Amino acid sequence: AGKSNLMDAISFVLGEKTSNLRVKTLRDLIHGAPVGKPAASRAFVSMVYSEEGAEDRTFARVIVGSSSEYKINNRVVQLSEYSEELEKLGILIKARNFLVFQGAVESIAMKNPKERTALFEEISRSGELAPEYDKRKKEMVKAEEDTQFNYHRKKNIAAERKEAKQEKEEADRYQRLKDEVVRAQVQLQLFKLFHNEAEIEKLNKELGLKNREIDKDKKRMDRVEDELKDRKKELGKMMREQQQIEKEIKEKDSELNQKRPQYIKAKENTSHKIKKLEAARKSLQNAQKQYKKRKADMDELEKEMLSVEKSRQEFEERMEEESQSQGRDLTLEENQVKKYHRLKEEASKRAATLAQELEKFNRDQKADQDRLDLEERKKVETEAKIKQKLREIEENQKRIEKLEEYIATSKQSLEEQKRLEGELTEEVELAKRRIDEINKELNQVMEQLGDARIDRQESSRQQRKAEIMDSIKRLYPGSVYGRLIDLCQPTQKKYQIAVTKVLGKNMDAIIVDSEKTGRDCIQYIKEQRGEPETFLPLDYLEVKPTDEKLRELRGAKLVIDVIRYEPPHIKKALQFACGNALVCDNVEDARRIAFGGHQRHKTVALDGTLFQKSGVISGGASDLKAKARRWDEKAVDKLKEKKERLTEELKEQMKAKRKEAELRQVQSQAHGLQMRLKYSQSDLEQTKTRHLALNLQEKSKLESELANFGPRINDIKRIIQGREREMKDLKEKMNQV
Repeated sequence: AGKSNLMDAISFVLGEKTSNLRVKTLRDLIHGAPVGKPAASRAFVSMVYSEEGAEDRTFARVIVGSSSEYKINNRVVQLSEYSEELEKLGILIKARNFLVFQGAVESIAMKNPKERTALFEEISRSGELAPEYDKRKKEMVKAEEDTQFNYHRKKNIAAERKEAKQEKEEADRYQRLKDEVVRAQVQLQLFKLFHNEAEIEKLNKELGLKNREIDKDKKRMDRVEDELKDRKKELGKMMREQQQIEKEIKEKDSELNQKRPQYIKAKENTSHKIKKLEAARKSLQNAQKQYKKRKADMDELEKEMLSVEKSRQEFEERMEEESQSQGRDLTLEENQVKKYHRLKEEASKRAATLAQELEKFNRDQKADQDRLDLEERKKVETEAKIKQKLREIEENQKRIEKLEEYIATSKQSLEEQKRLEGELTEEVELAKRRIDEINKELNQVMEQLGDARIDRQESSRQQRKAEIMDSIKRLYPGSVYGRLIDLCQPTQKKYQIAVTKVLGKNMDAIIVDSEKTGRDCIQYIKEQRGEPETFLPLDYLEVKPTDEKLRELRGAKLVIDVIRYEPPHIKKALQFACGNALVCDNVEDARRIAFGGHQRHKTVALDGTLFQKSGVISGGASDLKAKARRWDEKAVDKLKEKKERLTEELKEQMKAKRKEAELRQVQSQAHGLQMRLKYSQSDLEQTKTRHLALNLQEKSKLESELANFGPRINDIKRIIQGREREMKDLKEKMNQV
């Protein structure tokens, strides 16, 4: 009796699992605990290992609550260290080679040779040498292949040696010929060298001359550079003067545009005066012609009067001669003389009266003729004025058409300029705002990059794995999603160590869509002699549904809930890697939730301490923290990518911002166009309301005046013609007298 209890005690102190100790919990091992009356709250088993020539070592395992702790020489240690010390003594807990439990012999006898071999390898620990054995075997196979290769190479070398001997004979002959060629070439080169030396001497002399010329040119160049500096200064001064002149030109253009309507009006007035002067000249020429005609008429009348006087004298002389020839006494009687004198006096009076009337008629005729000439001259001037007004009206209409066409074109151009100005303004403003935003983001990124003190030097092994990853992504696009670490991220930095602990080796697992894709990728990696990789095919994974009740636990969160992932359909792989593991803020909460309830849970604390359902507790080692830094490295990669993207965008936005000069030019052009349009509209309004309306009004007035000239001229002509008839009758009467 008591053998089983002794076996349980020895197994307990050697670190056996609870399932192998015939109890459900470690607490049940305490005396009286199975019946609800434990003899104590704690229990322990100590084992002393004695060795000659060395100190005794004490191994103890203590039951504390529902878990246990391990001690070596009264020092609390982790299970891993406890197991290592026992393994040094040849006690393998996993192999169970120290104790033979009930039924173990029968179990070993029932094993097949392969299983029994595996057991012996585990007990003898030769299984740990399996990788080394495989490696040596590969080296042996490679050595055999190298030996076979060297054998064939030896045969090939023998054949090559024979062939090389023949080639050597030919090479010797070739060498003799080559030596002869060399001697001939030496003679040739000596000949060339002689002439080259002469040529070099000649060129050296020329070089000296050229160097002297270069020195002169350098001095001249210095002078020219000094002059150039002076010219640049003058150019700067001239450019400033030019800017001032351009400013004055703009001011003068503005004044010119303001005075253009006055100039047009003055030009029109000048044209009108010139045409009026031409009409006056024509009137003067007509008056001069009339004057010459009247003068000719007067000369003709004077000649006629002289002729009449001469005829009278001749007549009197002839009458006197006839009287003398006839011998008649022309002596008149007194009464006849009186009658003669009376008649002569009466004739003189009547002639004087008629002469006065004729003179009056002549004056009236001349006045009417002058009036007629004046009216005709006015008529001609009025017709000329009407023609001038018609030309001015036509010019006004043409100017109105041109101005309307120019205004329409200018409005269209102004709208286009405004549209372009609006687009450029919006583009420049957007670019400015975006540049500010980018600079802020870049500053934040640079600060974050500065805060991330992470060693980014990648080993050749990591680079090789990254290259293979890129290759299989290219070979199977859409089927290979990437490594799990690259597809997810803890929601907060404090969860990094805990998530790293839970994901474990699956952290670097490659997620693919199907088992076939995974096998194809494995085959490709083998062909490329890459390192072994773990694949998680989404169609092959068997995942238990998430226990929703766990989300209601206080002080804990599901690990999968503190991970962001993309794309969404990799959730199955995350569920496989995380299971229903819970993350807690501290070790106490993790221990309480893991073992404190009626159902055990897999929990992990923020420091990486993992509590498994089996009762195994593993702490957060330093290598775990180093591994957790990979999340930061990934964040740094993303920050660098963001920095590059923002830098490129900043370059593009700076290009857009440089359009500000173009915007100012467009604004200047639009302003100039708007001012010209304003002046043109003002000119059009003045041309329509003032010049054209005034010309039409004056034309209408002149046409009315022209219509009145006809009746007046006809009246004057009738008066002149009637007076001419009266003057003719009067002249006849004078002749009769």
